[in-house]
Amino acid sequence: MKIFLSWLKNYKKEAFFAPFFKLTEACFELFVPLVMARIIDIGIAKSDKTVIWQNGLILVGLAAAGLIVAITAQYFAAKAAVGVSGSLRKQLFARIMSMEASEVDKAGTSTLITRMTSDINQVQTGINMTLRLLLRSPIIVFGAMIMAFTIDVPCALVFCVAVPILAMIVIGITRLSIPMFSKVQKLLDAVMLSSRENLTGVRVIRAFNLQDDEQKSFTEKNTALRTKQISSSNFTALTNPVTFIVVNAAVMFLIYKGALRVNIGAITQGQAVAILNYMSQILVELLKLTNLIVTITKSLASAQRVASVLGDEKQGDGSSVSSPAKEDVDSGLSEKTAEPSPCFAGDDIVVFEDVSLQYSKGSEPAISGISFSVKKGQTVGVIGGTGSGKSSLINLIPGMYEATEGSVSVFGEDVKNADKVRLRERIGVVPQKAVLFKGTVRSNMQIGNGSATDEEMTDALKKAQAFDFVSEKGGLDAEVLQSGKNYSGGQRQRLTIARALVRKPEILILDDSTSALDFLTEKNIREEIARIKDATVFIVSQRASSVMNADMIIVLDDGKAVGIGTHDELLKSCSVYEEIYYSQFERKN
Repeated sequence: MKIFLSWLKNYKKEAFFAPFFKLTEACFELFVPLVMARIIDIGIAKSDKTVIWQNGLILVGLAAAGLIVAITAQYFAAKAAVGVSGSLRKQLFARIMSMEASEVDKAGTSTLITRMTSDINQVQTGINMTLRLLLRSPIIVFGAMIMAFTIDVPCALVFCVAVPILAMIVIGITRLSIPMFSKVQKLLDAVMLSSRENLTGVRVIRAFNLQDDEQKSFTEKNTALRTKQISSSNFTALTNPVTFIVVNAAVMFLIYKGALRVNIGAITQGQAVAILNYMSQILVELLKLTNLIVTITKSLASAQRVASVLGDEKQGDGSSVSSPAKEDVDSGLSEKTAEPSPCFAGDDIVVFEDVSLQYSKGSEPAISGISFSVKKGQTVGVIGGTGSGKSSLINLIPGMYEATEGSVSVFGEDVKNADKVRLRERIGVVPQKAVLFKGTVRSNMQIGNGSATDEEMTDALKKAQAFDFVSEKGGLDAEVLQSGKNYSGGQRQRLTIARALVRKPEILILDDSTSALDFLTEKNIREEIARIKDATVFIVSQRASSVMNADMIIVLDDGKAVGIGTHDELLKSCSVYEEIYYSQFERKN
């Protein structure tokens, strides 16, 4: 509950007025049995129509006033709930955007999507119902007890027994159900992951006729989720019948006791009916409270999951939960961009010193003991077999991951201590998977450089050998569908290369980004890149032809650098490079 209170700090007005108006409605409701008692004891008993009409109008007035304040309370509660959820969603998205690659890997894409959607929606519902009902129901319950005591103490004593028993039932079920709903959300993550993998890999599944296997796997995960949801719901559903037993037992006793009290003249018939009405109010409110507790239980589980991603969950050190601002939270998306640092004047622009990288504790190092230095303007080739650590190596340069041992220096500064925003502004990266975003060619190019002119974008497209097919599709304003599905694999790769080139980076990283291109197109792109003045280029490839003209070639095998040198040097000194090269080119006698 502290999480909710913290997030509501910026909605103090709404958090005050929503329960205030609900409590006002509760007060109106508590007067209804008294008015009914007056109608029975005076109006009906004495056949006084004037009293009946007057008190009837009072009931209508109480109902109208209750409706108005209830709508007002709903307005403030909804404003606070939607405001918090909207700000949370933006804050969470900003947090995800600022995460390092290792953090995203650890959390999992499907889990983060669930946090952004299902969990925040659950938090919104929880805040809304909390503001409206969390105080109202207890006030009705205890208010009804007090009003019953003002009518007749002996009859009202049954409330003192029933209400504590009911409170213990609700609290006990709540405490036991919170861990259950946390497990439900984890199983939902697994279903989300399975759905995402199947939808993104549908072609592979069909190509290998794995539909039945995947359906079986999904059914197992979905069944586990359904089973856990049913068991959790069944447990929380015990609240209603158990509370009904207690309340109905109290009602039966009240009818019996009330009849005896009426018979001896201690109370009137109207007062007996009023006491029964108060007990009915308690029953209704406890049912509402039960449903509220179930909703809050789910919401708290979801809130803890959201807070864990934000890094705001209260820890043992006493650190508190941060509250999303009432206005749009754009931190991370609109970070202040520092002025670019001056170009590094030294000879070595990238330096690796005995670098090792381990993705998680206990796992085998992806790369280990690698040392080399690269001068400004050099072209570096990185080659090796599948899983040799090529991508892991170059991902250390822009700080996507941090070295677990040794140091990586770029532009004369250790990447661990560098301003990542400033560092990445000076680096252009073309990843293995060509990722395009829905929009136009222009909007995708502007990701690389938001201020690029049409001439600069056209020049980058020409260098990436993409200008011809882009022109055929409509030029810079040509449509790009989600994930670039209206372009072939090779076209997507060329567009991502153009996006990196328009950035005019000081360091350009091509991570096996020409695998879908023919040799001639790849050769033309390499030649265009070679003409870029002062650019330091890293080319990752499994093709010897892609790296053989580089100033330096780093040969990786099982995460280790087994050879560093030029093409001619490595052919003489590195058996791994020799094997790769002659597997692709005919050996000359």
